[in-house]
Amino acid sequence: MPLDQTALLIELEPVVATNLDRHLALAKEWFPHEYVPWSQGRDFDGLLGGVAWQSNDSDLPEVARTALIVNLLTEDNLPSYHHEIATLFGRDGAWGTWVHRWTAEEGRHGIAIRDYLTVTRGVDPVVLERARMDHMQSGYTNAHGDGVLHSLAYVAFQELATRISHRNTGKATGDPIAEQLLARVAADENLHMVFYRNLLTAAFDIAPDQAMRAVQDVTTGFQMPGANIEGFGRKALSIALAGIYDLRQHRDEVLAPVMRQWNIWDRTDVGADGEQAREALAAHMAELETQAARFEEKREARKQRLQR
Repeated sequence: MPLDQTALLIELEPVVATNLDRHLALAKEWFPHEYVPWSQGRDFDGLLGGVAWQSNDSDLPEVARTALIVNLLTEDNLPSYHHEIATLFGRDGAWGTWVHRWTAEEGRHGIAIRDYLTVTRGVDPVVLERARMDHMQSGYTNAHGDGVLHSLAYVAFQELATRISHRNTGKATGDPIAEQLLARVAADENLHMVFYRNLLTAAFDIAPDQAMRAVQDVTTGFQMPGANIEGFGRKALSIALAGIYDLRQHRDEVLAPVMRQWNIWDRTDVGADGEQAREALAAHMAELETQAARFEEKREARKQRLQR
């Protein structure tokens, strides 16, 4: 008989406590202000009578600027994310301690990236602020409702995807300072991924069919939390064309390695529903392979055209 959500939370609480201790032992304290070149800062127009932002204020490549904005706006919705996980996991015990610790660590990311972009004049601060207001007012709703296992599967994938996106964005900037900053942010995201991945590993031992179904549902319907950013489709395409985050990376560097950690393909403890979910998952991964290969071909053809 499937376990209900309360039972799953209770069963996983000791695993949360163990992994929280592990996380706190590995997490490194860092300070956003140390990654911002404050000496480059100048007053903007407005109250201080400085100079208005101009497009030639920064040497950031356009696609790197786009990726930075998408990454930052995604981080900005932290209040909504906190609300969702605090509602699902609770605010008490090990679950609650993790919720607040995760929120505190994630909060640094938006602070650091915004300070970097503002000080270096990497983006128009007026446009950025308006985008922040619009995106945060749209909020974020957990697509998996009160599904503990679905949510754990989602964040395990999403944290790894975010890690890869931040790292590759840093490289795309051509700025050693930005690369160091985003590598530091990515290190946090990796620890978060490991935490959630380990919880779902334990969940597979507790409720293998439910866990398998959760992975299948999340994988087939996966969207990044910033998908409701205005113009996200266009922005995501330019990011993919630049190789910062594309379907190949999503399949081969996010989904596949995490699934290997969960021993998805070789488990012998699943029942009929779990097996059905696994078959659907295998079909979806095969379809992603086809889509990724097709996109790579189109990207290469586009590259060849532009070089003529």
